[in-house]
Amino acid sequence: MTTPALELHDVTFVRDGRPLLADIDLEVGSGEQWALIGPNGAGKSTLLNLCGAVTFPSRGWVRVLGHRLGEIDLRELRRSIGFVNPRHPLRSDLTVEDVVLTGITGTIERVPRWEPTTDELDRAHLMMKTLGVDVPTSPHWHTMSQGERGRTLIARALMTDPPLLLLDEPSTGLDVAAREQMIRTLDELPTRIAGLTTVMVTHHFEELPPATTHAALLRDGRLVAAGPVDGVLTTELVSAAFDHPIRVRRDDDGRWHARA
Repeated sequence: MTTPALELHDVTFVRDGRPLLADIDLEVGSGEQWALIGPNGAGKSTLLNLCGAVTFPSRGWVRVLGHRLGEIDLRELRRSIGFVNPRHPLRSDLTVEDVVLTGITGTIERVPRWEPTTDELDRAHLMMKTLGVDVPTSPHWHTMSQGERGRTLIARALMTDPPLLLLDEPSTGLDVAAREQMIRTLDELPTRIAGLTTVMVTHHFEELPPATTHAALLRDGRLVAAGPVDGVLTTELVSAAFDHPIRVRRDDDGRWHARA
């Protein structure tokens, strides 16, 4: 039997006396592609941070890739997790290659006097090609478009060949063309990287890749529903999660739409 990629049992997370998550029970199977959806303040990013071993639950327990938080060396565990945050706090004007290589060291900046091995350089170039940021005219960080930054950060997150990829609103700040490029990239990842499990936070149904297999709806820090995507992203359940009547439909090409 395959070990689930993620298990959360009776999880509550409290900050400054305020519960941001409450009574969360969730299991994400290996090789599944999940979306976390809900209104602002629902707890989506907080839940993603628990999945990424960034924070610990106040109550309950979390297993990531079979390892229970609190019983595993977090530095080692985090090497098995790719985490993509479009608000990446890089200050230096690094090249695409250098940004991608920081995925090996797990740092924001290049580590002084550290040099990658030939295999690591080959891996970086493969990931750059996979994500379409390997062209000779690729700009440095400060002059990249948001779309180029997003694809570069995904390449960076995949450098350690992680079985789990977490994405926190990867389409933030993208125009329509760049957003569609990003969706296509995410849609192709499971076929290019066998066994990859993904969990993506988004506000917008239009941003869901057709390859999405499962979804979880959050409201006020609680799960409204979770499971196979077609059974969760229904008009009734989505309306309950957003506390507003919302009509949900899925096109023949697998893309989702939601309208009030």
